[in-house]
Amino acid sequence: MSKRFSADSPLAVNDLSLLIPPGNICVLVGPSGCGKTTSLRMVNRLIEPSSGQILIDERDVMSVEPVALRRRIGYVIQQIGLFPHQTIADNIATVPRLLGWPEERIGGRVNELLALIGLDPARVRNRYPAELSGGERQRVGVARALAAEPPVMLMDEPFGAVDPIARERLQDEFLRLHREQRTTVIFVTHDIDEAIKMGDRVAMLQQGGILAQYATPAELLTRPSSEFVARFVGADRGLKRLALSSLADVALDPAPAEPDGSLPRLGRETSLRDALSVLLGTDAQAGVVVDASGGALGVVTVGAIAGVLREAMGERE
Repeated sequence: MSKRFSADSPLAVNDLSLLIPPGNICVLVGPSGCGKTTSLRMVNRLIEPSSGQILIDERDVMSVEPVALRRRIGYVIQQIGLFPHQTIADNIATVPRLLGWPEERIGGRVNELLALIGLDPARVRNRYPAELSGGERQRVGVARALAAEPPVMLMDEPFGAVDPIARERLQDEFLRLHREQRTTVIFVTHDIDEAIKMGDRVAMLQQGGILAQYATPAELLTRPSSEFVARFVGADRGLKRLALSSLADVALDPAPAEPDGSLPRLGRETSLRDALSVLLGTDAQAGVVVDASGGALGVVTVGAIAGVLREAMGERE
């Protein structure tokens, strides 16, 4: 069932209304002070909405006792918030224990989640947070939020406190995990590149908590609804648009019987932005697209990628 997120506040959020399809990642993005975190915290009633409704599976969150509500909603913050005196296993088990799960079920869930986030249960379950790296602790924070199989997860700048390399790895890891779990996620960031990468839908907020645009990343880039949205997305929105498509979306030239060994070889899953970066560095401005076994599928050129971009951006006209 769809999740309707609607709230109204004269201070931080003004007449915000949007519908999040189940299993989607909805990213709230915008400048500092536009009400992103306030909107997020109204969902689990860490901030009480002054009016309006927030519905999860058609049930108003105001009709649920706050502690019981929060046990049904995963919550991940930038500072991670693991309990330093508890083991990793006990941190992940926090909410299932509060809900009265049997210890056998809890143990299985802890091991399952540690494996899902790419950590060896035998290696880390009995360690303490201080014994893990920042990126590992952040992954454990995600696992803890997922432990009780919540229908909704709230994530407030979850990867903002780690270095850029670890951040990209965590983003990729979370997207892989989300493909398996399909939890409905509301994700706050101030970074438009992160919003475009992570979101199935993006809610662009402006000062006063006003919804400037609510759209898919592709629509946000190709059809910004206002000058504010266009400026926030950036003048390079064409290149950002290329990051949303892969070489699988391009019509390839036929592969020659004996491909030129000097041309770069690119997988079909390579994003058009990454492919363009590689191709512009070659004399031929072309590359060979290969399948998983390395077999040539065809040749891609800079011109073909430019054609995809022109077609996509032409949708704005």
